[in-house]
Amino acid sequence: MPAISSIALSFPVVLFSLLLPLMLLYWLLVALRLAPLELFEHDSLKGDHLSSTMVSLGFAGVPVSVALSMLLVLAGAVTLAIEMLVLRWLPLGLFRIPVGVAVLWLAFVLAQPLAAALCHRLHGWFHRHPATSRRCLLGERVLVTEGASEDELVCAVLVDDPDCLVRLHGKAGTMPAEGDTRVLVKYLADEDAYRSVAAQDYEDARSRLSRLRLQAKREATERSGRSSVATTH
Repeated sequence: MPAISSIALSFPVVLFSLLLPLMLLYWLLVALRLAPLELFEHDSLKGDHLSSTMVSLGFAGVPVSVALSMLLVLAGAVTLAIEMLVLRWLPLGLFRIPVGVAVLWLAFVLAQPLAAALCHRLHGWFHRHPATSRRCLLGERVLVTEGASEDELVCAVLVDDPDCLVRLHGKAGTMPAEGDTRVLVKYLADEDAYRSVAAQDYEDARSRLSRLRLQAKREATERSGRSSVATTH
């Protein structure tokens, strides 16, 4: 028992010792209908928020809470394995903190593709229960199957699940055409419909945003380096 407590309270395992009980409490509240399943979702992918970040990591189609739970469980398992097999046998001393941070980074890197694959297998369940997963469809690709109606709505199906039907809202001059591949980017709750953009435009926008973020980080690093040099002199 003391050995188990020592492992549970060691860094970086202690992070999961704190987060996993909170995760279980959240799912208990969801089961009791005291907390929403789509806790972190927004009506739009526009903006730098958690749900848009998760979509960019390959978790479109499931609620962010589900994706985060998968990530926590898998990353926790990897971290625990590294702790038991390697870290606990090393006299790290004060180096345990930087080593632990590196282990956390590695654990989430290894967990991300597996968690994304597991979440992808859950798509069908959420597609069959649309009342609980409207906003988590943002980021999904759809194929337009019918042209525009008088109310400026068109019908489309999910590319990876043709049995799941959604309605797209368009504007005059930019209406989705039959056969187009689109990406859902905004949920219109009043109409129970989505706004969408062409798949290629969506990919181009993501590429530009990635380049801008990389450039901003590089500039911040350069400014920090110049400040350090000036302080030294």
